[in-house]
Amino acid sequence: MANKKVVVDPVTRIEGHLRMQAVLDDNNVIVDAMSTGTMWRGLEVILKGRDPRDAWAFAERVCGVCTGVHALSAVRAVEDALGIQIPKNANIIRNMMNATLYCQDHLTHFYQLGGLDWIDIVSALNADPKKTSEIQQTISDHALSSPAYFKEIQDRLKRFVESGQLGIFANAYWGNPAYKLPPEVNLLGTAHYLESLDFQREIVKIHTILGGKNPHPNYLVGGVPCPINMNDTGAQGIMINEVWMNYIRDIAKDTIKFLNEVYYPDLIAIAQFYPEWWKIGGGLANQNLLCYGDFPRYANDRSEKSLLMPNGAIIDGKLNEVHPVDLKDPKQIKEFVDHSWYKYPKPDEGLHPWAGITEPNFVLGEGTEGTKTDIKWLSTQSRYSWIKAPRWNGHPMETGPLPRMLVAYAKKMPIQTELVNKALKDANVPVEALFSTLGRIVGRCLEALMMADELLRLTDELTANIKAGDEVAANMDKWDPSTWPTECRGVGPTEAPRGALGHWCVIKDGVIDNWQAVVPSTWNASPRSTDGKLGAYEASLLGTPVAVADQPLEILRTIHSFDPCLACATHVMSTSGKELAEVQVR
Repeated sequence: MANKKVVVDPVTRIEGHLRMQAVLDDNNVIVDAMSTGTMWRGLEVILKGRDPRDAWAFAERVCGVCTGVHALSAVRAVEDALGIQIPKNANIIRNMMNATLYCQDHLTHFYQLGGLDWIDIVSALNADPKKTSEIQQTISDHALSSPAYFKEIQDRLKRFVESGQLGIFANAYWGNPAYKLPPEVNLLGTAHYLESLDFQREIVKIHTILGGKNPHPNYLVGGVPCPINMNDTGAQGIMINEVWMNYIRDIAKDTIKFLNEVYYPDLIAIAQFYPEWWKIGGGLANQNLLCYGDFPRYANDRSEKSLLMPNGAIIDGKLNEVHPVDLKDPKQIKEFVDHSWYKYPKPDEGLHPWAGITEPNFVLGEGTEGTKTDIKWLSTQSRYSWIKAPRWNGHPMETGPLPRMLVAYAKKMPIQTELVNKALKDANVPVEALFSTLGRIVGRCLEALMMADELLRLTDELTANIKAGDEVAANMDKWDPSTWPTECRGVGPTEAPRGALGHWCVIKDGVIDNWQAVVPSTWNASPRSTDGKLGAYEASLLGTPVAVADQPLEILRTIHSFDPCLACATHVMSTSGKELAEVQVR
C-alpha cells in the first residue's frame, strides 16, 4: 500500500499563511513533513533608504498579533548602531509593554488558537452543568463556578448550533476520536474560552496607556513617547500619572488572578486526559533550543545578571551545557535559501543578517508554470517556501517559551526553576517530558504566570522611580543625523512571545542601507537547509500517529503548540486570483 500524502493548506488559527505537508505510512504514522510559508511581504525591502528613526513604525506592521515587539527590536537595533543609551523609565515601560503582550498573547494561544485542538466544543452540548461545576470547584477558586453559570454557557452554545451557524466554532474536526475530554470538561473549556475573550480586552488597555493604542503601540528611538507627570489630573489626555498607574496595577493583579485560577488549572486538568502527548511532537531529534534573552532589569545592560529571560543555546538536549549566543558573530547565525524562494549569489552558502539579501525568486518545482496542479505536492528536491532557513552554528533550532524555560532551568534561574518544578509535580512527569507538544503548551503557560508577576513588579518599580523625582522617558541627544557616523550597524535582540527575535540594520549616510529580521517563526517554520536537516515544525511531526488521515487533528495540535506567526516569518504565490491549494489526502 502506498504512503498517504496529507496537505493542510491553510493551517488556520494562526497569524499568516502556512501550509503543511505530511507523509503517512501504512499505520497512519507521519514519516516525513514539509513546512511552507505561502506569503511574501518584503518589509526589509520597504525599509531600504528610509530614516532609521522611523524603522520601528514599519517593522511593527509586520504583524498585528506580535504587537509592539517588532518595534522594540527595531528601536534597539538603531540604538545599538548609533550608541544611544535609554533612561531607566524607558527601560521599565518597554518591559511593561512587552510583559502585557506576553500575558495577552499566551492566553490567546491556549484558548482561541490551540485550545480547540483539545476541547471538543460540540461535545459540551451533552455535559451535565452540575458536574462541570463540581470539576471547577475542585481545580481552583474561580468565582464563576455555579451550575447555573455553566448551564447558561451551554444554552448559548445550543443557540449557536440550532441557528445552523457555529460562528467562531465552525469548521473544526468535532467528534474526531482523538478528542479525549469528557463532555463536562469540554463545557469547562468552552466557558473559559469565552471568558478569556472578555479578559483580553482589559489587559491590552495597558498598551493604550503606555503606547497610545493597541495594536501597534508607539515607540521611540532613545526611549518611549510617554509624558510623565504624577501630579497630572488627566485633563490634558493620557499621560503617566498616579491615577493611571493605579489602573495598570489593578489590571496586573486581575491578570495574576485569572491566569492562576483559570489558565493554569485548565491546562493541568486537560493534560491528564492526553498523557501520550508528553511523548509526541518533541521536535528536532537532537533537541536544539535557542534564546537571545530579554527583559533587562537594568537599562542598557544585557549581562546575565540583568536579564530575566536567559541568553543561550542547548544542543542535543544537554541541559548541563548552555552555550552563549552572540547575534553579532557572523559565524553563529546564518540564513540559507537553497529550499526557499529567494536568490543568493552562492545559493548553498548562508548569510549573516547584516549581509542578508531579500531578493525573491519564485519557482514552483523545476520547469513548472505555477498552475494549480503543480502544487498539489511540493517537492523537497526544489524550493518550497517563502521562509528562509536560519541556523545557529549550523544547527536548526527551536525557539519559544519552552526553550526559554528550559534554558533558564538549565541555568538554575530561580523563578523559572520554581515554576518548572511545580508543573512537573502537578503533571506528575519528569523534565524530559517537556520535550513534547504538551511541554510547549506548559512552557507557554508558566511564562505567562511569570510575566504577570513581573508586570506587577514593574508597575511598582516605575511608580517608585517617578516618585523619587525621575520623570525622564527619552534620550534625544543623538537625534541629529549630522552627529551619526557615515556607516554603522546594530542589532536589536528581543524575545517575542513566540521566541527569539532579532532585527539587524546597516545605516549608511543617514539612511537604512540594509535591514533584516529573523523572527521566531523563521527559526521554527524553516524548510530544510543545505545539509538536509529539517526545521522545527517539520521534525516535530515525525513519528506522530494520526487517527483519521483526512482529519489531521494531530498535525494541528503540534504545529499550534509553536503558536505560528507566518506574517512575521515570510517577508501571493499567485496574482491571478486562482485557487492554489486545498486540504487533501491521497
